Amino acid sequence: MGAETSDDAAVIQLTEELALVLTVDYFTPIVDDPYAFGQIAAANSLSDVYAMGAEPLALLSIVGFPKDKLPFSILSEILRGGADKAREAGVSVVGGHTIDDAEPKCGYAAVGTIHPKRILKNVGARPGDCLLLTKPLGTGIISTAIKREKASPEAIQAAVTTMATLNRDASLAVREVGGVHAMTDVTGFGLLGHLREMTAGSKVRARLRAGAVPLLPQVRELALQGFIPGGTQRNYQSVEAWVRWDPSLAELDRLILSDAQTSGGLLIAVAPDRASQLVGALLARGVQASSIGEVIEEDPLGGIEVSNSS
Repeated sequence: MGAETSDDAAVIQLTEELALVLTVDYFTPIVDDPYAFGQIAAANSLSDVYAMGAEPLALLSIVGFPKDKLPFSILSEILRGGADKAREAGVSVVGGHTIDDAEPKCGYAAVGTIHPKRILKNVGARPGDCLLLTKPLGTGIISTAIKREKASPEAIQAAVTTMATLNRDASLAVREVGGVHAMTDVTGFGLLGHLREMTAGSKVRARLRAGAVPLLPQVRELALQGFIPGGTQRNYQSVEAWVRWDPSLAELDRLILSDAQTSGGLLIAVAPDRASQLVGALLARGVQASSIGEVIEEDPLGGIEVSNSS
């Protein structure tokens, strides 16, 4: 697997029973706490491995740091956060590379393994499939409010907690139950952008129920105050041609569905006869899964309908 369908990771087959999963991601700080930033960076990088249904094997760190502007104690905390999150995932940070940079950046190259016949791609969704989401939206909006010092402690804590949460348990539940035809994690392109990749690659049309999509605390209030990231605006513009909106859905809510996420949840297209079983398995592992829509028909253009219902 390469970049043909904009999938979450590359996959290289080594033998009939073993393939390597390879991915890399890094970014500038989205929270003020350096330890939390390191945790989020590691969880975000590991997410692409989990989204393929794979097991992570190791991480390599990628760091930019302004050595003449910030104390090295901050760098130590960033790396400690990443190492602790890797340990939680059962892997090690086995190396990496650091450069002097104008602003801090942190991320990881992640390596995982999977059986070649068990790869879960972001395409393959079928008419009738139920769409599940495993984390609430709004990290982009809250991160923007953090940068402007307008986010409340409650909103910050909720965003940090969800971004630092591994998608491991959700991926394990998916593998345990089966019946999943397509899966991806919701990150920079937002929920609608990643759903659009799924529908376009699968040649299906999906219906999304906006009222069923979970949101982090205070997201709508912060969005009303104007804390909309530039990436969210671009996401909205990029999917607009493919989406048929419910006329009663406010533009604010359309933007929230396009919000650029960091370390978001898994978007899962699962066969209808396995959906309730999968929700039960997710809940049993402490994952709050939400049923947010369904695949309704074949569609060579990969369209999306968004209703205002729950």
